[in-house]
Amino acid sequence: MTQDELKQAVARAAIEYVVEGEIIGVGTGSTANYFIDELGKIKDRIKGAVASSEATAERLKSHGIQVFDLNDVTSMPVYIDGADEITASGAMIKGGGAALTREKIVASVADKFVCIADGSKLVDKLGKFPLPVEVIPMAQAAVARQLTKLGGEPRLRMKDGQPLVTDNGCYILDLHGLQIADPVALEEQINNIVGVVTVGLFARRGANVGLLGMAEGVKKFTY
Repeated sequence: MTQDELKQAVARAAIEYVVEGEIIGVGTGSTANYFIDELGKIKDRIKGAVASSEATAERLKSHGIQVFDLNDVTSMPVYIDGADEITASGAMIKGGGAALTREKIVASVADKFVCIADGSKLVDKLGKFPLPVEVIPMAQAAVARQLTKLGGEPRLRMKDGQPLVTDNGCYILDLHGLQIADPVALEEQINNIVGVVTVGLFARRGANVGLLGMAEGVKKFTY
């Protein structure tokens, strides 16, 4: 199976976790897009969705799915999203699509986090994928100096020759060259740096279920 076929397979498998009549939290990225396409097929069975990015909101709307503001939602049974890396314990690196802050916020409201990804995202130790850190623009140089002390190389993410601007009006520093032995501790440490909005480590609140697309089919992990 190709990587896209693996993503489609886990997207279809994730439909099992959709709770009828409820609002679903939906992530951002290529695998999440496949899930949105599957969700569109059963849109009459759900109340609507909360989107983790403007791009996700537009894709949901294109399928006729009602998009709710998180401020108007008091409970949400499940949040479904991809990952850039995930360990056997459910800790993740996210933020390759620059939506890490909203993803973390929406996930925090949901009762369950279901991670959908192709099998190549499963790693023994996080860090090969550059760790995204969303920062206040005026603080990006100061934050970069602090991140350098952690042993990695922070690089400002660019788009069309300019710093990429997130949906929150912030910048992203991608931290290269880390081997993350303790994701929970590092998440807390980076989040405590003044000027950081959030780091793309999802370890203190990782995935509850992982659906990973393997050559032999979708493999389920429970954390």
